[in-house]
Amino acid sequence: MSEVNSSNCSHDCGNCSQECGDRDLRIALNPRSKVSHVIGVVSGKGGVGKSFVTATLASALAKRNHSTAVLDADITGPSMARAFGIGEKLMGDGELIYPAKSASGIQVISTNMMLESDDQPVIWRGPIVAGIIRQFYQEVFWDDVDYMIVDMPPGTSDVPLTVFQSIPLDGILVVTSPQELVSMVVEKAVNMAKMMNVPVIGLIENMSGVICPDCGKKIEIFGKSHAKEVAAKYGIPLLASIPLREGYAELTDKGQAELIDVPEIDAVAEIIEKS
Repeated sequence: MSEVNSSNCSHDCGNCSQECGDRDLRIALNPRSKVSHVIGVVSGKGGVGKSFVTATLASALAKRNHSTAVLDADITGPSMARAFGIGEKLMGDGELIYPAKSASGIQVISTNMMLESDDQPVIWRGPIVAGIIRQFYQEVFWDDVDYMIVDMPPGTSDVPLTVFQSIPLDGILVVTSPQELVSMVVEKAVNMAKMMNVPVIGLIENMSGVICPDCGKKIEIFGKSHAKEVAAKYGIPLLASIPLREGYAELTDKGQAELIDVPEIDAVAEIIEKS
C-alpha cells in the first residue's frame, strides 16, 4: 500500500489512483468547538423542501432548549441565511470564522454570507465546493452545539459524497414528496447512505397534500403518496407527512422560519431528542 500525504489529498476518491485502505476522510472539529450530534437532511433531488425541513427542525430543537446550529452544505444553492433573516457577512478572529446567529440564537453558516450580494452566482468546481464544506465544519467556531443540522446538497454526486465522507454524521433524515418519480430518486439517496454506512433515522414526506380549510379533507394534489412503500422497503420509519399549509412559504421568504409551527416536525424533534 502506498503512503499518501493527507495534505495533498483532494478527497475525491472516485478520481484517485492511490490505495488508502479504508480511506477514512472524516475530519475533526477545531479544539475550540464542540458539537454533540450531527444530523444530515438529504434528498435525492431538489425542490422537495429539504431546506424547509432543515430550518424548521433546527428551530424546533432550539425551542426545546437545545443549543442548535445549521451548516448549509448546499453550497451552490444556499438558502439558510435568508430563511433565518440573516444579512450580515462572515467575520473571524484570524484563526476561526464565526457563524451568524438567528433571532433565537441558532448558529448559522451559509455561502451567501461570503458573497457580495445574495444574487451573485456560486460558480465553483467540485474540489472548491468540497473544500468549503470542510472549512464550514472545521474552521468555524461552533459554540457548544447540542444539535447541528446539515442542509445537504441534493443528489448523489461528488458534493454530497464529500459530506458523507468528511463530516461525522450521526444519521440522516431523507426528505421526499408524494410523486412516484421523486420516491424513486429518494431510494438512491437511501442506498447511498447505506453504502456509506451512515444510519438513516427516517423518512419525511413534505408537501403531503393540502388540508381543505372548509371540510378538513386532505386533497392529494401531487398524487398518491408512496412514502410508506419506500419506508417499508428499506426498513426505515416514516417519521412525518407534512401537508402544505398557508403561511409556510411567506414566513420563510421573510426570514422568519423560526416562527413557523409545524406539528409534524415537532414530533420529529422529539424522536431525535430521545434517540
